[in-house]
Amino acid sequence: MPRELTQREILTELEPVAAECVDRHLSIAKDWHPHDYVPWDDGRNFAALGGTDWDPAQSRLSEVAKAALITNLLTEDNLPSYHREISENFSRDGAWGTWVGRWTAEENRHSIVLRDYLVVTRGVDPVALENARMAHMTDGFGAPAETQDAGFLHSVAYVSFQELATRVSHRNTGKVCNDPIADRMLQRIAADENLHMIFYRNMCGAALDLVPDQAMAAIATIVENFRMPGTGMPNFRRNGVLMAKHGVYDLRQHLEEVLMPVIRQWNIFGRTDFTARGERAREGLAIFLDDLERIRIPRFEEQRDRALARERARAGT
Repeated sequence: MPRELTQREILTELEPVAAECVDRHLSIAKDWHPHDYVPWDDGRNFAALGGTDWDPAQSRLSEVAKAALITNLLTEDNLPSYHREISENFSRDGAWGTWVGRWTAEENRHSIVLRDYLVVTRGVDPVALENARMAHMTDGFGAPAETQDAGFLHSVAYVSFQELATRVSHRNTGKVCNDPIADRMLQRIAADENLHMIFYRNMCGAALDLVPDQAMAAIATIVENFRMPGTGMPNFRRNGVLMAKHGVYDLRQHLEEVLMPVIRQWNIFGRTDFTARGERAREGLAIFLDDLERIRIPRFEEQRDRALARERARAGT
């Protein structure tokens, strides 16, 4: 049976790969500026400066678009918590530290531009938005109990899926906003998330080659206990249901656009380098994915379709 490597040993072995991935990222990432994506001409003062405070009639966004934009923004707001998790589970030295700093700086632009857009266009109640930000950031972000204190492998597996999930959510949010400015802004954010996903996916792939059994166990645990980073924010359940019902992010998208592309990229079900521990984890993952596809997704879609039919019926009366 192969010896398990410690977190420090894994980080040391993978640092040359991290350096290559950082260089690749810096060579293809495009600089952009949040102020270029905000329609400043739409802005006006609020009551504190002699203007008019927010009123629901001022918003041009649908309820679905509001729910999705608020969820996405509050998720991005919690960056300090994510930075803490990443810096603790990776390293602040060498290529790892360079990546953590760069990733944090790039992610920070997302909350800046989303908030500026929503406040300037009066898309949502800015007071309620600020109250939700305070509550969510005070609570912070914590990994699911099953993955806590598990270190680098669980962390890099999680962000490999999470960054892609966030990309899908941002991209689909742009489509429901019915505003070309919002769509362009969210496409730009989604492009960042895609590059971040590629970095983490490549690092997790390298970990699979280095410590197959340990990495496979971490991947299975993450997939089977996956939670979006916004879980626990105010109104998350309500907003998540709206987003799922209207195609922003649902279980089928989670399986087909997030889980399976990454799993195929790692060749999880074609690898031959696992011992008994890795095989058990892979078998458990296969059972979970099968249950998701055959039982949980059809059940969700049936419930969603009934709910949408009821909404259409009410709207027609």
